Amino acid sequence: MRTSARTAGILTGLTLALGGVAFAAPAHADIPACTNMVQQTGVEVSDTIRTACTQGVHADLQGCASALTGAGVPGGAANGACRMAANPPS
Repeated sequence: MRTSARTAGILTGLTLALGGVAFAAPAHADIPACTNMVQQTGVEVSDTIRTACTQGVHADLQGCASALTGAGVPGGAANGACRMAANPPS
C-alpha cells in the first residue's frame, strides 16, 4: 500500500472517530447546571443525581426527572434540572 493511501486512510479513520465523540454528548449538554439546580433544593449531589442528570443530557427527560424525584428532588425542580441538563441557557 502506498504511503499516501495509508495516510488518507488514517486521516479518514481519525475524522470518523472524532466525529463520533461529538455525537456522544450534545453540544448544549450541561450536567453541572443540572446538579447545581438539584443542590439548590437542599438535596446532596451523589452519583445517583449525576447519573440522572446524564440521562437528561441524552434527552431522556422523563427518566432523568423520575430518577431525581426518586432521590428526593421535588418534582418541579427535577423537571427544571433535567431541562437544564438537556439544553442549558446560553
